[in-house]
Amino acid sequence: MVRPLPFGTIGATEGRASRERMATSDLIDRRAPARHGTYPWLTGFVLTMAAIVLLPVLSLGLVALSGSSDIWPHLIENVLPRAALTTLALLVMVALGAAIIGVVTAWLVVVFDFPMRKTLSWALVLPLAVPPYLAAYGFAEFFHYSGPVQSLIRSAFGFQTIHDYWFPDIRSTGGAALVLTAVLYPYVYLTTRVIFLMQGRNIGDVARTLGARPGKVFLRVLLPVTRPAIIAGVALVLMETVNDIGASEYLGVRTLTFSVYSTWLNRGSLEGGAQVALIILALVIVLLFLEQQSRKRQRFHNNRGTQLHAHNPRIRLVGWRRWAAMAITTSPIMLGFGIPVFVFAQYASRRLDQFVTPELGKAFLTSLSTATATSLITVAIALVLINAVRMTRSSSMAMLVRIASLGYALPGGILGLGLFIALTRFDNTLDRFLRAEFDISTGLLVSGSAAAVVLGCTIRFLALAEGAVRSGMEKLPPHLEEAARNLGRTPVQSAFSIVLPLLHPAILTAMVLVFVDTVKELSATILLRPFGFNTLATFVYEQASRSAPQDGAAAALVIIATAMVPVIILSNALARDREASL
Repeated sequence: MVRPLPFGTIGATEGRASRERMATSDLIDRRAPARHGTYPWLTGFVLTMAAIVLLPVLSLGLVALSGSSDIWPHLIENVLPRAALTTLALLVMVALGAAIIGVVTAWLVVVFDFPMRKTLSWALVLPLAVPPYLAAYGFAEFFHYSGPVQSLIRSAFGFQTIHDYWFPDIRSTGGAALVLTAVLYPYVYLTTRVIFLMQGRNIGDVARTLGARPGKVFLRVLLPVTRPAIIAGVALVLMETVNDIGASEYLGVRTLTFSVYSTWLNRGSLEGGAQVALIILALVIVLLFLEQQSRKRQRFHNNRGTQLHAHNPRIRLVGWRRWAAMAITTSPIMLGFGIPVFVFAQYASRRLDQFVTPELGKAFLTSLSTATATSLITVAIALVLINAVRMTRSSSMAMLVRIASLGYALPGGILGLGLFIALTRFDNTLDRFLRAEFDISTGLLVSGSAAAVVLGCTIRFLALAEGAVRSGMEKLPPHLEEAARNLGRTPVQSAFSIVLPLLHPAILTAMVLVFVDTVKELSATILLRPFGFNTLATFVYEQASRSAPQDGAAAALVIIATAMVPVIILSNALARDREASL
């Protein structure tokens, strides 16, 4: 925080400071780097990355247009209407559920004081550590006829068979919505909690001093303020819902994403699958547009600093209300995190030998090597992209970097299918050329290899690394690099000797985030992996596909434990929030 000068020194120093700023500005302008033409290698690298990211989309478009129209009557009559309605119903239910849970829990932990509030405020993020497909396996077992819930119902009421009572089917669109809501609501919780902390408590305090009750303040004041944040969080939830394939397939929900796989693999129509994939891509573009529009309407008034402790104390709940608030905030944690961990821990405790099986060890090493390679490559590329914008100061370069960071918006299955098509065509073209010219057959060099999996994960998670590194870059002093340039350092020298050492925490954070998301990734890996290539995610998926998720319990716990690393980092940041501790 910049401390103000004593009042008597302002007039004496103002003119001198102004002259010094003008002189420094002139020096910086004279030494400012030229436009991107001065760095052709940098421009070429960024252009190549943008082309690689767009490659899966272009491949899907070419395949979709090259296909015959014979498949469309079948898709329109039998596939698309049912899949579209199922997807729409799923999106609506997940959006409503995530919005309600995320907003209500954020409001409770920010505005009110009740038992375990501080602990629950960061524990509400824990469901992010559970991938949706693992949550689906856990929910299906937990609510199964032989699971603890239905067993307790039969024991309590004396029922003998399933025909004696009614119980909702978890293998349904509603069940899938419950699963996805349980693990994705933290996106809404995080975005709205930030607004409540930065603005909500101040305006809420003002409204309460005018006599408004907490419920009326929430509905009439806080909800309108947080509407952009809610939309942004819900858009992220919906993009993750569209990306899901493991949970929907296991629960028997035929969404548009599942239709891509079934049209291609079951009906043998790659063109039809590509056409359905483009429909999903159009849906994702709409969601991205809504998310961007919500961010444009989002405004923050930073009231930190001297007024940090000017808030009125939280409203202390008494009687049954304090226990109701505690129950409301505890339930999502138990649902999205507690149930999957309980189910897989119970299975693993019965078969501790799973932790030392060769199959699990091989899957763990494969995940470790794949995630390590992906994190190193992705963060290195992100550093080059960010420094390209800083060094060239070009709007066209900034646009290219944004294009290169679009991979995270692509559903994993769509990205995997498009990349698979492109790599297969590259391998076949190279093989035909070498056969014709040198009588050498190369076979499949890239497609169906571990390199293809790393490439797919790099494209998908580049935006994640770029965002983490950029957030660290924005915290550096704005004229730090210019100061190094004034001392005779070249842009590359200043980047390596000054910027990179200061960015060490941000780089480490970016590597951890990419590493964990690669370990969790399923959709693209299924399509791109070679024969016999099993990560922890695909290992659990294979066991669940043969109706034996208990055989992948140990692998599931390893995935959740690994995914908890960034969640713990985020939770610690929330716990250290000074406003949250008021």
